[in-house]
Amino acid sequence: MNVLIAGAGRLGTQIAQVLSAARNDVVLMDNDDDRLAALQGRVPARLVSGDACDPALLEHSGALTADLVVAATGDDEDNLVISLLAKRHFSVPRVAARVNDSDNAWLFDERWGVDVAVPAATPLISLIEEATGATDTVALLRLSKAGVEVFETVITERSRTKGRALGEVALPDGTVVATIVRDGQPTAPDPAERLRPGDELLLVSHTAAEHEIHAAFQ
Repeated sequence: MNVLIAGAGRLGTQIAQVLSAARNDVVLMDNDDDRLAALQGRVPARLVSGDACDPALLEHSGALTADLVVAATGDDEDNLVISLLAKRHFSVPRVAARVNDSDNAWLFDERWGVDVAVPAATPLISLIEEATGATDTVALLRLSKAGVEVFETVITERSRTKGRALGEVALPDGTVVATIVRDGQPTAPDPAERLRPGDELLLVSHTAAEHEIHAAFQ
């Protein structure tokens, strides 16, 4: 699948990493050159600098052959313009757009070319399922070469593992924590690290099912 992602912030970057791992051809766009420079070598996607609201740049970045466009900038106006261009000008089959301000949610529909409107607080896996139309997270994120699957879980105020050390959590067999994303930054999974509300954990496993991962932490 050819994927074009506008916005290389935390959300856009995570989407690019996961969809690239699932063997999709991903282009990640942003108008912040410093942000893109920091991502060089860290994200297995083609990085393009510029304003994604520019039709010429969208075409240069692959909009004509894109199967999916994700408008994931931090500006709702930009996301709407990108979505409209993707759908009306480039006839992209599927367009997903991030809704930053809930008051603007009513705008994010087919009139603006949006197939899937996703609130900013939506977990990464759910967003990708919605954006791609996939209902099977495991199938989408299977890493066929390594024979493992990728899962995400988020620690909340209600999670029973809140405040517990990572090493105290009994994981399903064949499962390891790949990283903890805290305040937008990935950190090494130190067993002594105490889990906090808002922590996003990415795990890999070759045996566990999604409900087992959820049960271990929630």
